[in-house]
Amino acid sequence: MAQALEHLRILDLTALWPGPLATVMLADLGADVLRLEAPDRPDLLQFLEPMDAGDAGAAWRMVNRNKRSLALNLKAPGAAAIVAQLVQTYDIVIEQFRPGVLQRLGIDYEELRKDQPRLIWCALTGYGQDGPYRDRAGHDLDFVALSGLASRMSAGPSHPGALIGDAAGGSFPAIISILAAVIQRDRTGLGQFIDVAMADGALWLNAWPAAEALTTGAALPAGAHALEGGSLYGYYRCKDGGYLAMAALEPKFWQQFCAAIELPDLVDADTTTPEKTSQVRELIANRLAQEDRATWQGRLGAVDCCVESVLTTEQALAHPHYQARGAVVDVPLAGGGHVRQLGSPLRLSASEPRYWRAGVEAGTDSRAVLAELGLSAEKIEQLCADGVVYAPQGCPE
Repeated sequence: MAQALEHLRILDLTALWPGPLATVMLADLGADVLRLEAPDRPDLLQFLEPMDAGDAGAAWRMVNRNKRSLALNLKAPGAAAIVAQLVQTYDIVIEQFRPGVLQRLGIDYEELRKDQPRLIWCALTGYGQDGPYRDRAGHDLDFVALSGLASRMSAGPSHPGALIGDAAGGSFPAIISILAAVIQRDRTGLGQFIDVAMADGALWLNAWPAAEALTTGAALPAGAHALEGGSLYGYYRCKDGGYLAMAALEPKFWQQFCAAIELPDLVDADTTTPEKTSQVRELIANRLAQEDRATWQGRLGAVDCCVESVLTTEQALAHPHYQARGAVVDVPLAGGGHVRQLGSPLRLSASEPRYWRAGVEAGTDSRAVLAELGLSAEKIEQLCADGVVYAPQGCPE
């Protein structure tokens, strides 16, 4: 069966987390993604432990699966011409350079689109293509801080536990923008430039407090919002030290929760002030602390009340629900064998994700890609000898 995105050809000039996370989700649904990477500057994520069975960083191997690799020295004479050839067929580009860097290397969207009007170019950066921060360096923590998200943590700024600025603020807006541009291109025949800033995406994640601030002049203080600690909604510790997440917001869920923990009088408890809310929260905490988490989960899991155990990553991966959903998949390694990875969260009934190869060494597909462009074997050898292209086998160091 044909996959949903197999007609898309994407040139991926990204590294680390946000860009590769976006393109792996597109590749899982059939897009032909070609990683274009520097032969002398490997992706640092490749060396982040733990190393997998193929002696590469497990996270790097996962976000680069289902992609081919061309190792090209963009600073070398002739490299820009190869990119110009590539965009004739790989007419979607996603890159993660600071504004102006690729133009200085002779790779310019405005020039390339003259010969390829269908070109969709997604620039994924920290702060965008304009504004006073356009040239500023930044990482996930910076975007979370600048957007106000860090200030919403009731115990003070802390690590969220996920790279939400990179992924939710960058990867997902990039995916949505690229697919929206493809839909528009299908109507008009024309591509366009996409400016995705992770700082913008992080600010959008802060939309609820932002709506308050724009309406009243100030958002509620950290921890005061109903979903941030200002209500009974929250985490509660059990006798064995495990935690439960109690999210019984609606009356029907709240009633069943109170009945299940044998405190039916709490159904009508007064929570109109922070002080009264704190008193009710303490009653719940004291009750849940009387039994182990497994005991409570057995009781609460039998009723519809929005309560779940706080699991470790290992426990989540082994959970029967995720097991039934096929959340973990075996992905082939290029040299033989398999590695276990998270599967795609995108489930299309007529286009199941496929996992044909885990991430490969830079340049693994250099020869094949250049041959597809019509270059002769002799020309490819010369490019390797000149240091413009690298392939793991047969090319000089």
